[in-house]
Amino acid sequence: MTKTDEFEKSEFEESAQNATDRSQSFKIATNLLLSFQYAGQGVSYAFRTQRNFRIHLIIGAIALSLSIYYQLSAVACSVISLTIALVLVLELLNTALEAVVDLTVGREFHQLAKIAKDCAAGAVLIAAIAALIIAGVLLLPSIIASAVSG
Repeated sequence: MTKTDEFEKSEFEESAQNATDRSQSFKIATNLLLSFQYAGQGVSYAFRTQRNFRIHLIIGAIALSLSIYYQLSAVACSVISLTIALVLVLELLNTALEAVVDLTVGREFHQLAKIAKDCAAGAVLIAAIAALIIAGVLLLPSIIASAVSG
């Protein structure tokens, strides 16, 4: 084994040990309630700081309210709820990825950082468009029927 191989092996073993040793982690969740509290802090952070998260939440609430108002089936309401959840989850993941990328590259521009951020934002965009299409397909017949009869 060369010195480079030995160095890489020891570096790998050290990083593997650090990955399993969480004693150095910041604020370890020591119980289930604390895990939920940290998760809630993440959602709260996104709500406070991410305009798009709030927009998705408001549009989702409107879609769900319309589903209940027009008495859509339980399956239709579930599908709409799941698509809303998917968009919000992707928005949270997008926020987390952006934070990690910013932490890694700092204030410098890096093409790979741009690609990572753009792709994550693109995933949210595709999910949001799909959610709008699904809500439209499920809600529009009821809205049109109500407008015609009303």
